[in-house]
Amino acid sequence: MEKVWLKSYPQGVPAEIDINEFRSLGHLFDVSVAKFADRDAYLNMGGSITYRELNDLSAKFGSYLQNELKLARGARVAIMMPNTLQYPIAMFGALRAGYTVVNCNPLYTPRELEHQLKDSGAEAIVILENFACTLQKVIGATGIKHVVVTSLGELLGLKGLIVNLVVRHVKKMVPPWQLPGHISFKQALAHGSRQPLKPVDVTHDDIAFLQYTGGTTGVAKGAVLTHRNIVANLQQAHAWIKPRLREGQETIITALPLYHIFSLTANCLTFMKIGATNVLITNPKDIPGFIKELGKHKFTAITGVNTLFNALLNRPEFAQLDFSELRCALGGGMAVQRAVAEKWQQITGIPLREAYGLTETSPAVCINPLDITAYNGSIGQPVPSTEISIRDDDGNEVPLGQPGELCVRGPQVMRGYWNKPEETAKVMTADGYLKTGDVATVDEQGFVRIVDRKKDMILVSGFNVYPNEVEDVAATHPGIVEVAAVGVPDEHSGEAVKLYVVRRDPALKVEDVIAHCKKSLTGYKVPRQVEFRTELPKTNVGKILRRALRDEPAKAA
Repeated sequence: MEKVWLKSYPQGVPAEIDINEFRSLGHLFDVSVAKFADRDAYLNMGGSITYRELNDLSAKFGSYLQNELKLARGARVAIMMPNTLQYPIAMFGALRAGYTVVNCNPLYTPRELEHQLKDSGAEAIVILENFACTLQKVIGATGIKHVVVTSLGELLGLKGLIVNLVVRHVKKMVPPWQLPGHISFKQALAHGSRQPLKPVDVTHDDIAFLQYTGGTTGVAKGAVLTHRNIVANLQQAHAWIKPRLREGQETIITALPLYHIFSLTANCLTFMKIGATNVLITNPKDIPGFIKELGKHKFTAITGVNTLFNALLNRPEFAQLDFSELRCALGGGMAVQRAVAEKWQQITGIPLREAYGLTETSPAVCINPLDITAYNGSIGQPVPSTEISIRDDDGNEVPLGQPGELCVRGPQVMRGYWNKPEETAKVMTADGYLKTGDVATVDEQGFVRIVDRKKDMILVSGFNVYPNEVEDVAATHPGIVEVAAVGVPDEHSGEAVKLYVVRRDPALKVEDVIAHCKKSLTGYKVPRQVEFRTELPKTNVGKILRRALRDEPAKAA
């Protein structure tokens, strides 16, 4: 389709990016650590490392992989930990040494971890001790030959001893484990310091990450993300934020885990290009602890998902924080709800801007302009060097303003799924577009609005009902904290809308919720059933799992 969005692009944002500015992520790393050497790169649990220290420590880790483990170029190195100082050291070390990083969710079950390690062919893993027992159960069935185990306090000096004592013996967060032949993270760095990191000519075509999708449509698949894909996407994101953010002066709050593609490309890589300080939050689910940490920093940017922002807004102490330096708040990973966005702006004074992406697109596809003054219900405009097409079920492009499947083409689109050509063929069109599975519309200014996931759509008497719309309306009720809408079988209408609700007001009744929805929704969209819950099932990054709620009756049966 015509790039109508270019006519209303924010001032200073180019139509195209220069993908050749950096040969690889290692090249970008070299430029940034030289430019911002003395600035703090990462802060975590009272510890810190500068860009110069990150350069030194990641070189030692890369040397360990090269010279001690003698891994062949392109070997897969798995990392399984939350946000700690060790994560960027291990990740950049592996990338600089010419290896492919396989990000593993620390909350994986043994079955999920075994699948990912076997599927990726990973030979080495860096893992937090809290999850070592999971690895112990499956390591024999995988190709893992080398294990580096770290602890939460390992790089925190004397404070780290106290952290480890509390984690291991007071909170008992480290189940017993045995992994014969493993070494500690500090030992790996010491071994790596014996010889220098050997330079590797990594190019755009080398694989940077095997980034596994959540597996919501079956077995998790590894999206093959090359250095070209990731460099392109951070260049696209940087072009978008450059007019508003300052080099060497930003402090970004990183509550989403770095192993998640949103946090990885946005917080870790794009903000590294501008020399930002990343404040790593290890456990964002501890909302009081998270808010206390926020109070220690004059932060200028924050990213998150709707549920995280909502949780912060529901704590009165969050409103007492100093937001005077905050310039950019970005929501992604799931739809940002109007009620949350409006409350965010009321408390912080700045809009919560929505962005959109997929693991398969490294991830950014659309971002809202940083100069918007309020929530607009859209996911923004396509980023530079990106083409989109809205298509019907037969693959034909629909007229502007009509709903259809959002398809994306650009340098950030993955090479394919790892060793799964048939799965790749299902999502790629003949003319090179990735089918996102999301139903969207585009207006005259090129603003894209997601109507809903195709597979989440509810069919009531032949009418399409989009869960996002129902959830958005329900979430405006002051007595509701969180909500999820799913389709359930109905003998009269085929399907009906069921709402799962977490209450703020314990006196809230089913009829109150339905009456509230009736004010803003046409009859067939109004929930027929409402069920109250104390919490809703979520992914590791806080995205509500409608699928888990849909599957419950089947499980019970």
